[in-house]
Amino acid sequence: MVNFRTPSKNRAVFLDRDGTLMDEVNFCDDPSKVHAIAGAAECLTELRRHGWLNVMVTNQSGIGRGLFTVAAYQAVNAELFRQLGGAIDATYFCPDHPDKETARRKPGTGMIEEAKRDYGIAIDESWFIGDKDSDILCGRNAGCRTILVLTGYGRNHRDCGPHFVARDIVEAAQIVIGETK
Repeated sequence: MVNFRTPSKNRAVFLDRDGTLMDEVNFCDDPSKVHAIAGAAECLTELRRHGWLNVMVTNQSGIGRGLFTVAAYQAVNAELFRQLGGAIDATYFCPDHPDKETARRKPGTGMIEEAKRDYGIAIDESWFIGDKDSDILCGRNAGCRTILVLTGYGRNHRDCGPHFVARDIVEAAQIVIGETK
């Protein structure tokens, strides 16, 4: 877990990384391949303005598979955070191999539970935005409202039972703000 600031907020938007906040790059280990989704920085800033904590929750099995190191993961994140203008409040990652079923690896809710503990987040007032069925199931298992974005792998996961479907993170943020006014 990385804390960027200590917020006084108690509701969050949990965000997947690859395919949701940045273009999907299979097992991204190179900061030069990082391209934030167009409009992501602005919409995350808008979510903050409306009182949301932006928490990135990401499976990173490339570490567990030996494809890249934690340092490479952190370098990719640093570039993404730069492109997002510092609009991520905290990040949690799970390096576990998918063959290992763990509470932290999505669709498990361990990372959300850690954020809840660390920030006093009201999960029933929170959202989960992602591009895979494991993201939506994680959010649902935790008790969040969910939005599937059609970027990344989203088009292949339309039937995973999200509360909403959005074109991208920008439209997803508009849904969150519009549904909670």
